Amino acid sequence: MSLTCYKCGKPLSDTYKIMVGRRDTCSSCMADIRCCKMCVFYDPKAYNECRESSADRVQDKEKANFCDYFKIGSPGTNPDKEKQDALARAQALFKK
Repeated sequence: MSLTCYKCGKPLSDTYKIMVGRRDTCSSCMADIRCCKMCVFYDPKAYNECRESSADRVQDKEKANFCDYFKIGSPGTNPDKEKQDALARAQALFKK
């Protein structure tokens, strides 16, 4: 899975999968990378737009923040959904 910027959609360096600093920005559009919209927990339909119930509320989802629960992910990624889709594909493969 390649990591892309939430704002411009351009691919980001693979080094961001390892560590993201608070001041890191997209080299194409200069958008902050360590922000809510680049987190796997970001969900516009969830309460406070975050699926992590213990996280503090962040007003501006596009600005860098200090959230302790931040985990880098491309926009729209849902680890639970990806896991369920993979399981469904495996079950369909071995179904008689």
